[in-house]
Amino acid sequence: MTDNTGDHLETEQKYDADADFVLPDLSGLEGRAKATGPRRYYLSATYFDTEELDLIKNRVTLRRRVGGTDEGWHLKLPVRKDTRQELHAPLGDGGTASIGSVPARLAAQVEDIAAGRPLRPIAILDTERTVVTLTDQAGKPLAEVADDRVTATRLDQPGAEPLIWREIEVEALTSGPGAAGLLDAAGQALRQAGARRSSSASKLGRVLGTG
Repeated sequence: MTDNTGDHLETEQKYDADADFVLPDLSGLEGRAKATGPRRYYLSATYFDTEELDLIKNRVTLRRRVGGTDEGWHLKLPVRKDTRQELHAPLGDGGTASIGSVPARLAAQVEDIAAGRPLRPIAILDTERTVVTLTDQAGKPLAEVADDRVTATRLDQPGAEPLIWREIEVEALTSGPGAAGLLDAAGQALRQAGARRSSSASKLGRVLGTG
């Protein structure tokens, strides 16, 4: 559920896919879903952490992202398997990513984890995202399937080659009855088409090799 700040619980599943993977037709899942789209977005996210990577070690991610429908600052805190609490702040809060000033509301949430160590940019992820929305017969959004082609650069390794991969994210857009079943049905369709459940909990974890 989303409140008026944009904060919400995020429940999603991630899948790895090869470059030639073809997204299957997801219409008719659970006997009710309709697939609409696709829509394409170009996203660029700068991720922040301490020099010791305290946030990602605690399964927390903090980023400033431009592009797409929810650009701004995003802080993701673990809740349970496949579910995170996502807190938002407007894009202009905290200055620009190059300055590295994190919005105070989000910085306060990770104050204990950072233990006084400064938060700084650690990686930039550029993503070409193709989105298909699954709706009910009345058009109410139920889930979103994002096909991401990612190019990631670590800022603490000058000259390192970018890491490039493709992943599929399936996110529930409702907490109503059947949400979990729809995610599972979408995951089954993706696996049958050749995708694999991701071993990385987050894009940043993949880049940093922390899982």
